[in-house]
Amino acid sequence: MKPDEIKKLDAYFKRVLNPQIVVKARPRKNDSAEVYIGDEFLGVIYVDDEDGDRSYNFSMAILDVDL
Repeated sequence: MKPDEIKKLDAYFKRVLNPQIVVKARPRKNDSAEVYIGDEFLGVIYVDDEDGDRSYNFSMAILDVDL
């Protein structure tokens, strides 16, 4: 994922969900980014551009022990 995409996604998540969210580039991966609040990992944003239309999918796992 390009740095300008990460900036746009970071601003979107801050505006829509929580101002403390941070979107970071993933080491050794260029098709996704990681989402955090502070040191807490929330999930991964994946790029989907199969049909020529670029979209983003946010995946967040919730463990039973966290509930």
